[in-house]
Amino acid sequence: MKFAIVLSSILVFLVEAVAQEHPAVTAQPNTVYVGADGKFEAAPDTAQIQMNISVQDESPQTAYQRASKNVDQVRQVLRANGLDTKLATVGFFSVQPLYDSKPKQHVIGYRVTTDVMLKLKDFSKIGPITEQLADANVSETQTLNYILENMDEAKNHAVEDAYRRARNSAETLARASGRTLGDLSYASVDTFENRPVMPRMARAMAAVAPNAAAPAPTEEFTPQNVTVTAHVNAVFSLR
Repeated sequence: MKFAIVLSSILVFLVEAVAQEHPAVTAQPNTVYVGADGKFEAAPDTAQIQMNISVQDESPQTAYQRASKNVDQVRQVLRANGLDTKLATVGFFSVQPLYDSKPKQHVIGYRVTTDVMLKLKDFSKIGPITEQLADANVSETQTLNYILENMDEAKNHAVEDAYRRARNSAETLARASGRTLGDLSYASVDTFENRPVMPRMARAMAAVAPNAAAPAPTEEFTPQNVTVTAHVNAVFSLR
């Protein structure tokens, strides 16, 4: 019997599990259809630091110049820590007029906002950079998140775990019915990542930041593992 293996991978970047639509399988005589979940926990390989820069002023030119100065301070922090400024990316740069609350609204100022995302492979740089960015007071919020960019190996381990569980269930069922489990004739795979949502650190925290003698908030702690899960549906023949 030829094996027909259907594999499909779906990455879902949400904290909660997302419902998966599995293909419909028509049960054939002398077969057993089982499904199982598997998971694999991997250490993150990348730290993401996201900064939201927001500046308000009476003129758009002045607001733009102040925002540009804050972004340049981010560059200086990176250079001071021996990092290439290309590690940071800018998501958008917008100018928004601000109005008063009177019936006939008048422009009272302008707000310039932008997002800067920094990806770090060297976790030892996280503490100094987050502290220096907080001291520079360049962003409204600062978010630190750990992710796994190289997910292929973790996904493979999660699939292996799910398949092992599915086969064990099928073997148990076959044994209980007095049969012997045969070959795999069909399988479908869904994989997804459960990533925790990290709270934002407000700019106000900079005012109560620890002094130089205190350790950074991330120092001596281990980043939370990234959990990759997989669901396997499998059909085995029975002998």
